Amino acid sequence: MEGETSWISHCIDDMSKDIGDVDSFSELGDEGNRGTTSVSVDLILPDDLLERILAYLPIASIFRAGSVCRRWHEIVSSKRFLWNFSHVLSQKPWYFMFTSSDDPVGYAYDPILRKWYCIELPCIQTSNWFIASSCGLVCFMDNDSRSELHICNPITKNCKKLEDPPGLKFSDYSALSISVNRTSHNYTISIVKSKQVPGNFFQWDLSIHIYDSETMMWATSLTEVLTGWRGGDESVICDGVLYFLIYSTGGGTPENRHGLVTYNLSSRSSPLIRSFIPVPGFLTCGRLMNLKEKLVMVGGIGKQDRPDIIKGIGIWVLDGRTWVEVARMPHKFFQGFGELDDVFASSGTDNLIYIQSYGAPALLVFDMNQKQWNWSLKCPVSKKFPLQLFTGFCFEPRLEISP
Repeated sequence: MEGETSWISHCIDDMSKDIGDVDSFSELGDEGNRGTTSVSVDLILPDDLLERILAYLPIASIFRAGSVCRRWHEIVSSKRFLWNFSHVLSQKPWYFMFTSSDDPVGYAYDPILRKWYCIELPCIQTSNWFIASSCGLVCFMDNDSRSELHICNPITKNCKKLEDPPGLKFSDYSALSISVNRTSHNYTISIVKSKQVPGNFFQWDLSIHIYDSETMMWATSLTEVLTGWRGGDESVICDGVLYFLIYSTGGGTPENRHGLVTYNLSSRSSPLIRSFIPVPGFLTCGRLMNLKEKLVMVGGIGKQDRPDIIKGIGIWVLDGRTWVEVARMPHKFFQGFGELDDVFASSGTDNLIYIQSYGAPALLVFDMNQKQWNWSLKCPVSKKFPLQLFTGFCFEPRLEISP
């Protein structure tokens, strides 16, 4: 088996050289023959072995491989190939960067080939929509009524509109999250809605609404009134548990401005405040993400005397009810993010975390395994005016998963 794996790796290297690099993702999906590029191994390999080899290529190279010849196109389009693809090691997550505040346009970064691709996102209308992703699927929710939801695979462009969720429309704060089962491909979507109780700034109505793709139905699983705390726009599902950040409305001390609560989607535990977990001291803002079913938070670290000014950015992993600091951004990288509170976007999956400044099209990548920080290859866009903002999200590039 070891010898076979080595030979497959050799074949993949040969094919990757023949396939070549591409700069525009829009070129990857073109169907049809483009000549008869000769690949020596192609003449001696049966279809099943060629399928296994192609399944190990980076996803951008797979699209390009489908344009080599009719045989390869039929292989990478087959159900058997998609099954093989789903059983190889997961593709490294890509990062889609919005380059316009008004239109959902931008570029996606491939960390394997270190290239940016110009791709079009289906369903979404503006870049300020709520976005959550899991295992190849991305969920979009509008930022106006917060009731229009779509789920799609941004690689295959397969898209589905969901029924409107129950509960209050036009909530003051909403947090969207999604979790996809890697075996069955069923998915769960959660929306945490928070609205101020009329005439009472300290009390907030909070509700949790769950969508199950098997039943294709929404259910309101919890409604509570929080005193001294409100919901926000950060939530994530890890290993069947919904986590979301809550924010103090009582003017507490700087180290008590934020908190984390948990909600078990199976047991539906309540009240929420019993699950309260303090966040690391002087946190100015937090971004939650699921990395291999572990809850990870990227957050701004505030100055003790000026909680609205950040002096650094840290990464923590939740171990039980304790936050363990994994890394702190080196100063040479932090200089590119500015000092004001809440100035960056961050998301991640697998072993990669992406951190992006709202004020520039620069993307910082942190590898959880190697504990290394690196800037991505420069995005092929420049800042056109001083107030231009950038944001984005990461997703897994998958071919076999559909809404």
